Amino acid sequence: MHFTKLHGLGNDFLVVCPDEELDTPTTSELARRICERHTGVGADGLLLLTQAGPSRSEVGFRIFNADGSEAEISGNGLGCATACLTYHKKTAGRRIVFNTPAGSRTGEIIGNAGRVYEVKMELGTPRLRPEDIPFDDGRYHERIIDYPMPINQKVYDITSLSMGNPHCAVFIERFPASIEWHQIGREIESHPFFPHRTNVEFVHVLNRGEIEVLFWERGVGETLSSGSGSSAAAVASILKGLTDRKVKILTSMGVVTVEWAPNDLVYQTGPAEVVFEGDYPVR
Repeated sequence: MHFTKLHGLGNDFLVVCPDEELDTPTTSELARRICERHTGVGADGLLLLTQAGPSRSEVGFRIFNADGSEAEISGNGLGCATACLTYHKKTAGRRIVFNTPAGSRTGEIIGNAGRVYEVKMELGTPRLRPEDIPFDDGRYHERIIDYPMPINQKVYDITSLSMGNPHCAVFIERFPASIEWHQIGREIESHPFFPHRTNVEFVHVLNRGEIEVLFWERGVGETLSSGSGSSAAAVASILKGLTDRKVKILTSMGVVTVEWAPNDLVYQTGPAEVVFEGDYPVR
């Protein structure tokens, strides 16, 4: 199996292009093996791209986390897929439509320098109803904003939404030590109120145009950045009235820009870099 490794600000993926054939029932185990950082290639996720229509500008998209679980969508994964197809000249233009389990999303190359591509992703409309996240504590809520959630004898106000996959934003005045926020992230990820588990973002608001975010991803753990997580953190900040509708997200590896546009769609602009190509034995 031929793959290409890319990353979006340290959030790394192994991308398999549409002309590769895989035995799908074994994909979960394959993802665990190839994403393992000591005995495999190493990545946060495995992306499988397939031809979705007569045009090379329409592509099927599946993502498997490092633990083998399949996710609905990934913002950085979509950005890396857009860059990968462009790098290999497997697209008819600069704009690509991806058919994901969460619906159609588009990626567009707006610039590049060598192996680094600047990608603008349309990440859809945020879903705010608890049943769409899903979030279920047995009570009725119109939205989950500043919901008091007890974790390890402390109460954290969370804001939860879906970007096609579930997210939970925790707003803090300062970032705690890694061991502390890792434990909080792990507890929230698997909390019974989130029946499909959840991604967790720790958000520190700097001003109305900038926020800092740390990411705990469902099925992965800590990641250096996250596309859908950045978008969810921005939307949560907007919902709470803490920022304007266009926000710079400061991650551990750099900056992405997220805009919640008047048409209710969320757009994210950030880099995706080709690292290397290789071949991996499927069996």
